[in-house]
Amino acid sequence: MEYFGKLFKAITGQTENSKVKVDNVPSQPELANHDCSVLDLAFAMDCTSSMGSYIDTARNSIRAIVEEIVASEKSDVHLAMVEYRDHPPMDKSYVTRRHDFTSSLKKMKSILDKCKAEGGGDCPEAVADALHDLLKLSWRKNSTKICVLVSDAPPHGLDQNGDHFPNGCPVGLDPMTIVRQLAEKGITLYCVGCEPAINPYKDFFTAIAYLTGGQYVPLRGAKALTQIIIGGAQEEISLERWMAEVDEEVQREIAAGNQINDDEMTQRVHDKMKSKGIKGKRLQMNDSDLGAASETSRQIAGYTNMADVRSKFVDNSVDRSCRSEIRVNRLMGARYDFDEEDEMATPSTEPDRYNTVESEISYEQASRMLQKCKSRNKYLS
Repeated sequence: MEYFGKLFKAITGQTENSKVKVDNVPSQPELANHDCSVLDLAFAMDCTSSMGSYIDTARNSIRAIVEEIVASEKSDVHLAMVEYRDHPPMDKSYVTRRHDFTSSLKKMKSILDKCKAEGGGDCPEAVADALHDLLKLSWRKNSTKICVLVSDAPPHGLDQNGDHFPNGCPVGLDPMTIVRQLAEKGITLYCVGCEPAINPYKDFFTAIAYLTGGQYVPLRGAKALTQIIIGGAQEEISLERWMAEVDEEVQREIAAGNQINDDEMTQRVHDKMKSKGIKGKRLQMNDSDLGAASETSRQIAGYTNMADVRSKFVDNSVDRSCRSEIRVNRLMGARYDFDEEDEMATPSTEPDRYNTVESEISYEQASRMLQKCKSRNKYLS
């Protein structure tokens, strides 16, 4: 795989992204260089009872995922995984199990072979602990860094109803703090929400993805997970190639002594890329772009701790008895679509389709790239 990366550089003349230097801004740190031919891809996966079909899909597809990324992006791929369940007494098996990066498909397959869907206890799980373990992985300095978080339950401390740890993670880990640390390290988070069980907490997961410049991706059938992982990696690699363009605009604004206005800066970046004819790849669901972060998600992203998020959390979604029924039925392999009007979950026969297209950088992608740039340079408050 390393050979493919070197060959790609030789053919294209690609070099590492360099930061445009701006006078009179000595206090700003260097934007981390990211090599688009080097990919560190980590999985953080809920391994409680309801997640069996998703673990099976990852296990059966890991070779296809890597081979597709190598073939399309000429990338040197390393893989890692964080399994998570819950704290005792809700689950007495383990809280997290961390498997550091490897280039061996055989080793990753072995990790997934030993990964079982069991236990869980109350609805919330150890999401904060899983995110914290991501920080401990051996990310390569100049790699494009992506984490795919697959979950059907919230972290502790978000929704106090039915939460054995209503004040948050029992060891004091705060997901809002941790996600900002991930963003500063240049790790892009793709939150894959197993719907409809995750629907009440969708805004939260969208918010933490937004903080890193990533995306929330709805998932209503385990088989689609493979294409989501492939497409998400392809999109992020394509966007990383143009991060220096975004940084140039940000540095110019800082040099002028101006505060960064997200909407104005996003529009400027988008216009610049459009005028240059810059293109990138984009993950789509059923031939449509994934939804942008909602206003609620953006507000959540502005909070620095879970206590503030919890104080603003409103569960306007499906009633709890129905939600519990959904989780039980998912254990039996049922696939559901969520009907917001009737507040009921109904079986669906048409599977969602995910694909990637190449086109001009969209406004939403420009917005995500700006978030990445701000986080990596610690402009994000």
